[in-house]
Amino acid sequence: MAGDQGAGGGVSAPIVALIAAVARNGVIGAEGALPWRLSSDLKHFKATTMGKALVMGRKTYQSIGGALPGRTTIVVTRDRAFEAEGASVAGDLDEALALAEAASRAAGADEIMVVGGGEIYAQTIGRASRLHLTEVDLAPSGDARFPTIDPMFWREVSRHKGERGSRDDADFAFVEYERRQGLTRERSSPG
Repeated sequence: MAGDQGAGGGVSAPIVALIAAVARNGVIGAEGALPWRLSSDLKHFKATTMGKALVMGRKTYQSIGGALPGRTTIVVTRDRAFEAEGASVAGDLDEALALAEAASRAAGADEIMVVGGGEIYAQTIGRASRLHLTEVDLAPSGDARFPTIDPMFWREVSRHKGERGSRDDADFAFVEYERRQGLTRERSSPG
């Protein structure tokens, strides 16, 4: 799916990218919420995802409180009766990624953004080509974790120390990883 040229040499398919704020210990959430306040990261998330298709699990959708403006939201859930106002609902990850690819092509977006939670990240890291991470300089307790980033499969391509503002609970850095060429479908496990 990601990066293939069409039969006529057309536009490349959008790549799958994961975006998350991750603590030093791999924690990304605690009881359905972020275990920190990081206003600067929320602004970064908005700028990075605007105009793109977002794939998320049902719990993440509910914790956000609804579809985010300016983006196509696709919720993955096994609950066939689940309805998500302003969003599409997919019964599995393959269906969600197909919907996201169609929406991304229609919008001219080059990335499908996987935005959580922990289970969705674990299921998609093997399909991803890029990681947009905010490394948070905290080690809170939590019940949701980001999968371990295996340097055999991923290389860091950029790192920018964030400027901590008055509405940020910790220091942080914006880090981007790209998949090493020819390596896909690594075994992924959370934490």
